Amino acid sequence: MRKRSSRGRAAAAVVAAAVLGVAGCDAGGGSSPAPEGTKARAARPAPVWNRSPASIAAVGDSITRGFDACTVLSDCPEVSWATGSDAKVDSLAVRLLGVTGAAERSWNYAQTGARMADLPGQMAQAAARGPELVTVMVGANDACRASASAMTPVADFRAQFEEALHTLRAARPKTQVYVASVPNLKRLWSEGRADPLGKQVWKLGICPSMLSDADDLTGAATLRRDQVQRRVVEYNKVLKEVCAKDRRCRFDNNAVYDYRFDTDQLSHWDWFHPSRDGQARLAAIAYRTIIAPRPVAQVR
Repeated sequence: MRKRSSRGRAAAAVVAAAVLGVAGCDAGGGSSPAPEGTKARAARPAPVWNRSPASIAAVGDSITRGFDACTVLSDCPEVSWATGSDAKVDSLAVRLLGVTGAAERSWNYAQTGARMADLPGQMAQAAARGPELVTVMVGANDACRASASAMTPVADFRAQFEEALHTLRAARPKTQVYVASVPNLKRLWSEGRADPLGKQVWKLGICPSMLSDADDLTGAATLRRDQVQRRVVEYNKVLKEVCAKDRRCRFDNNAVYDYRFDTDQLSHWDWFHPSRDGQARLAAIAYRTIIAPRPVAQVR
């Protein structure tokens, strides 16, 4: 067997080099390292959760509209925990974007009286702005009905929330979502009923499923309130479970529900909606949840 000539060996080396070049060296399990002295770096994947979003849209109900926080029977969006400009509230938008940024890059699409069924429409409006973060606080009106039997069924609540998130994802797949838990309505009853004026206001029809006949401690009244409370717990379970399926969604892990508010955090127009102080507490809870390096078990 004859030895190949040096010319033949050189030709073979050229062919091999060409083949490897076309294949991109993938057959060897990766490309060669960049030469020393170059600025080449392996691209790092961006974190899924951005703790400093540059724009915010809010959706939800009267709480996010600041209803009854300034004047009776009126929205007061400037004190909204999510997008307000009031210095005493120090809203989420102001904390994240600054005063100027909040004025230019935050939008409030919440509606007084809204229920979960209204959320897909609000989410479509929010998505049209292209925000980096959407805040969600809704569900109290689904439990606050004329009677316990009129509350939104849990299955419907789940389907409506899923539809709202799908609406957002279809238009803005990378927008982050912060979801606040439904407040503790039974604590609202126990705190507010101590004020005679508050009880008189409730008789006008505020959250009758929980607040009607505030001094009635009979078994039937207690059963009714417990039924409403269980439904709120079930709603929060839905919010947690649906949000957990979306890698760009953070639930507050019942921080709003668990917050031990008193009458200082309630509007003295209706002893139901948050006061300015209550709005500030909601803003603080949301801010801590959003800037946390990772989802936390509990935020207070």
